[in-house]
Amino acid sequence: MDDQSDATHDLPEPKTQAEFFLRAGEKVRSKFPNTPGVYLFQDQSGRVLYVGKAKNLRARAGSYFLKAAAEDQRTRKLVQAVYDVDFMDAESEVDALLMEARLIKDILPPFNKELRDDKTFPYLQITTHEDFPRIEVTREPRSSGVKLYGPFTSAGSLNGAIQVLQRVFQFRTCSLDIDAEDERWRWFRPCLLASIKQCTAPCSLRISKEEYRKDIGRLKKFLEGKRKPLLKEMKKEMQEAASARRFEQAARLRDEIAMLESLNERGDLDKNVQPEVFYIDPQKGLKGLQKVLKLKVAPRTIEGMDIAHLGGDETVASLVQFIDGMPFKPGYRRYRIREVEGIDDYASMQEIVTRRFAKLRDDTEMFPDLLLIDGGKGQLNSVLKAFDSLGIEPPRVISLAKKEELIFVAGRGEPLRLTRHSFALRLLQYIRDEAHRFAQHYHHLLRKKKTLGEG
Repeated sequence: MDDQSDATHDLPEPKTQAEFFLRAGEKVRSKFPNTPGVYLFQDQSGRVLYVGKAKNLRARAGSYFLKAAAEDQRTRKLVQAVYDVDFMDAESEVDALLMEARLIKDILPPFNKELRDDKTFPYLQITTHEDFPRIEVTREPRSSGVKLYGPFTSAGSLNGAIQVLQRVFQFRTCSLDIDAEDERWRWFRPCLLASIKQCTAPCSLRISKEEYRKDIGRLKKFLEGKRKPLLKEMKKEMQEAASARRFEQAARLRDEIAMLESLNERGDLDKNVQPEVFYIDPQKGLKGLQKVLKLKVAPRTIEGMDIAHLGGDETVASLVQFIDGMPFKPGYRRYRIREVEGIDDYASMQEIVTRRFAKLRDDTEMFPDLLLIDGGKGQLNSVLKAFDSLGIEPPRVISLAKKEELIFVAGRGEPLRLTRHSFALRLLQYIRDEAHRFAQHYHHLLRKKKTLGEG
């Protein structure tokens, strides 16, 4: 280990930029760990040129010292300017993402802007003017009434981090205007996030304003890099709650502490990262759907279904779930078709709808606000037959036909034809394409297992 860590000292003192570059590359290979953190590229005067996050510092920073990076138009100028490189380790990839954002804001490295397009940086925004503050991702932050964190280099990674942190702090991401003094909210039906313990459901006043704000305060401390003092404070609060026989509160704190301590194990952004498709607020897509489908309120939970097969062999189905216009990957499901032989998309879709909604009914779980089927009128009618056979009232069901992008709506004779630039259509296309991608991925996995004799 000592010989490896001192490898850079064996090189002669560099004199040219090329020699500095070679020494920096050797420094990464010999001294950088294979753990999460941020890396900092510096010029000859020690000025930080670029800050980046990494799940594996040695592998990610080392990629800049390969021939491909020197030739790539996006990285060539940076590579030519690098004289030294340093790193700061982090406890998880989520910590690295937050550390990267803080450093970019403080240092303003020139290449963090040059290596991106002209889109506005995304921010994490916490409202401060509401009884129950909400957490949002935005490219157009408000000038008042909010606490901002960022900018972040990737909206996808930021959305993934929020899903990870929501398991710990159980904050809300909805746009409801909740009044803590209005008792009518006690009768409001919470969304799916409450049933899977990723939100404390302030919308039905299941948590007091004071307790909810404590959770938001803990989230803020974590976002500001104060994990260790936060854990110390939470453990003390848990012990006090237990001593006062407030066992429910103590148990909840115990669970939050355990998840926070294991964040390095559960903070893998690859499992939670969201595709960055919308360059506008997806809320516009939801408002558009509310208008064209004549809904009383904008749909919060949308599920999309698709079928994939190759010559009738290994037919599979996918279900993707979107909450507030963004993919919610813990809600994704894959199905093998069990009861249908050969190619029959109608029967396959009926089987999946029956299995999915029979389970939701039996488990007394909430139905989605909107169900989107890939296909035309025939697929829509087959799904409605499945609900009839179950004897349950379906949610709002629509289908989207690929060729002309027509929207078929249950109970409506003629399909809807929206403009190609419609926010509502873009959201439906996003959900449909994500369901298709997820189904195809599962199909390829099954085919691979069969080919390799693993199935």
